[in-house]
Amino acid sequence: MQQSLDNIKNPQTIKTQDSAHTSLLKNLFSGVFFEPLLSDFCIIFERDPAACNWLEVVFCYPGLHALCLHRLAHWLHGRGVGFIPRFISHLGQFLTGIEIHPGAEIGQGVFIDHGMGVVIGETAIVGDYTLIYQGVTLGGTGKESGKRHPTVGKNAVIGAGAKVLGNLEIGDRVRIGAGSIVLRNIPSDCTVVGVPGRIISRNENASLSPLEHGKLPDVEATVIYSLLSRIEQLEKQLQTLEVRKQQTGVSSK
Repeated sequence: MQQSLDNIKNPQTIKTQDSAHTSLLKNLFSGVFFEPLLSDFCIIFERDPAACNWLEVVFCYPGLHALCLHRLAHWLHGRGVGFIPRFISHLGQFLTGIEIHPGAEIGQGVFIDHGMGVVIGETAIVGDYTLIYQGVTLGGTGKESGKRHPTVGKNAVIGAGAKVLGNLEIGDRVRIGAGSIVLRNIPSDCTVVGVPGRIISRNENASLSPLEHGKLPDVEATVIYSLLSRIEQLEKQLQTLEVRKQQTGVSSK
């Protein structure tokens, strides 16, 4: 009652509260909130050949659903709302199989293809137009506080089942092969494969399509081929030595 009387005596307080609520609603319904969602929707038609029409994308793409729920949860999380953002995140995980902490920062035009098993940690940052496949983990290591999850640059491609662990810097246009485990910083324009992930090429002028992530060199096959070649050379040298030894023995007799 006293607060209501104070508000009547101080109309400026009412105006301040109304303006605060109005600004929140404007931010929620402005392009700042919906522009990333539109980019998330449009990028699907560029990145997924199976996308036939907008109705199918809206209702049948769990990656889009997870991003929509995350952007709402992240918006509430950024304004200090408790419990509700985590509940929205949990609901999104239940519905889509994709777990994104409300604190994670996701750029616009991000496409999570299929997405089952994707985990993105609290302090992770994902750059614009990044392509993420199923089973990817952007996780932390240990129980340290602060920034403990990866920062992924723009236009990156993270293959199925890849794990990027720790407070790492992954540059722009980096391509991480399926099943790789990345434990160190990766500069821009690099291709990474293996366990642990190693840089196998760096091409600043690369113009490969994001969908051509399957065209990665097989490092293990290259190593095995070089070992086989070396073994063949050694076998030939041994045969040559044996022939010479035999010839030497015959001539001495």
